[in-house]
Amino acid sequence: MKFIDLFAGIGGIRIPFDEIGYNCVFTSEWDKFSQQTYKDNFGECPDGDITKIKVADIPKHNIILAGFPCQPFSNAGLKKGFQDTRGTLFFYIEKIIAYHKPELVFLENVKGFKSHDKGNTFKIVKESLEKLDYHVFDKIFNAKDFGVPQNRERIYIIAFNKKKVKNYNEFVFPTPSYKKVKLGDILEEKVDEKYTISDKLWAGHKRRKEAHKLKGNGFGYSLFDANSAYTSTMSARYYKDGSEILIRQKNKNPRKITPREASRLQGFPKDFVLTVSNVQCYKQFGNSVAVPVIRAIAKKIEKVLST
Repeated sequence: MKFIDLFAGIGGIRIPFDEIGYNCVFTSEWDKFSQQTYKDNFGECPDGDITKIKVADIPKHNIILAGFPCQPFSNAGLKKGFQDTRGTLFFYIEKIIAYHKPELVFLENVKGFKSHDKGNTFKIVKESLEKLDYHVFDKIFNAKDFGVPQNRERIYIIAFNKKKVKNYNEFVFPTPSYKKVKLGDILEEKVDEKYTISDKLWAGHKRRKEAHKLKGNGFGYSLFDANSAYTSTMSARYYKDGSEILIRQKNKNPRKITPREASRLQGFPKDFVLTVSNVQCYKQFGNSVAVPVIRAIAKKIEKVLST
């Protein structure tokens, strides 16, 4: 089975499909720092901006993987067919699907994608795939149910080509392992002092949290320790102040998680290479996926495609 990796980031969706033994024949990712991390780990530099790539130039493939950005679908519901998704990055995936007609399309997005624009965005993507003769499955999973200590909900959309995959109805999403883990399982034993936040930043965090509290909302920093069952969702903005995941420390200010801990929080392999700056690492892992969830789904996909 050959697959292409679109909006590839640092290859989080690719890893489980490599493990199965499938062959990646094309990758697209426009961010130069993500390209560097991808090259360091997979030995190939992704092609750039997908909007500049000719569909016919993409090698033949059986599977499309795409953790595509969710942009507002401004024309949603106003027009029909491809017109509905023009101006969005999904449109470029749709063009590739229409031209190559792969056996499977694997899409990943934020949980809110399902309810975005009162459900119209998801509806249009689903209908676009169905018009191309695909059967669409979707499910929201939380990373913390798959053995990583992070509260991270994402939607997974799996679409089978009904003409090429006769047994598509045999597909079922995996059952979460609900494996008991805690934050201490992924924390490093010795951490450089540079990850401890300054007095000024800590005072600012506390001040903002108190202000939010007075307004009656729960916004502000989040503190965790080794016994915490899971953290908040790590976001791409983590590099700014680390407020969503701070680790308690005895007799000193809390600290940010390290890039290696961020990697573990997403379930990346132990030997995943980190060569870019800490800022870029935080952005990349914040934008990436929980690999164990992808792995569980990939195994279910393989069962269908191999029979």
